[in-house]
Amino acid sequence: MKLFSCGDVVPGCDAQFEHDSEDGILAAVAQHARDVHGLAAVSAELVAAVRSAMVSR
Repeated sequence: MKLFSCGDVVPGCDAQFEHDSEDGILAAVAQHARDVHGLAAVSAELVAAVRSAMVSR
C-alpha cells in the first residue's frame, strides 16, 4: 500500500491519498491538482516530487 500527503509537496494542503500502486496515487493526485490547486497540467517535476514523498505501508 502506498501513501501520499499533499502537504509534503504543497504546504498547507491536508489531502491524503492511499492506493495499492504508485500509478493509482498519481492518478488521484493529478485529479486533485486540477480540482483543488487549479493546475492545468501535471509537470514531470511534480510527478517526481510526489513519487519521492510517497511512503509504503
